[in-house]
Amino acid sequence: MTADAGPVARSASDVARDAAFERDALPWLDDVYRFALSLTREESDADDVVQETFLRAYRSWHTFIPGTDCRRWLFTICRNVFLRSRERQRPTVDLEDGEQDAVAASSVYEAARERGYDDIFARLDLAPALREALDELAEPFRSAVILVDVEDMSYESAAEVMGVPIGTVRSRLFRGRRLLQEKLVTVAEDLGFQGAGAR
Repeated sequence: MTADAGPVARSASDVARDAAFERDALPWLDDVYRFALSLTREESDADDVVQETFLRAYRSWHTFIPGTDCRRWLFTICRNVFLRSRERQRPTVDLEDGEQDAVAASSVYEAARERGYDDIFARLDLAPALREALDELAEPFRSAVILVDVEDMSYESAAEVMGVPIGTVRSRLFRGRRLLQEKLVTVAEDLGFQGAGAR
């Protein structure tokens, strides 16, 4: 008969790795969850994405460079997990070039101004409408808006998380903001707000 060996002894490097992961990665759990929820729009899906994100992060912890931005690194993993989970369901969106976006955005603003909605953002409680509009925003525009406008990341950080050039982030952010603007003008009209020109 052999005696039970008991729990396997962990090496000092495993203990140090776990301590570093707990110290550097786990404090960002709430931020990663909030980001995952903004992408999935479903709590159960966000839970799954966060769980997979931290599992992948733990497995890849040896690739994390101490002293760099762990939050950004986790957001990158989170977004990749989300995109992989949605590959079959994700609708394709044609990306316009920056010049077309600029013309379109100015035309949306001009049309809103002509209808008397130039001060709509000062008169309308935007929180619920903005949440709904963000939820309806298609990828990749939603990620750009969330990372830069909600999570307050720089264009450079957002580009790294999204895995695209900074110019692409700017273009997607510009178009995402324009789409949000269109949705919010529609919300204002649906709520019965009348523009100055309609009085």
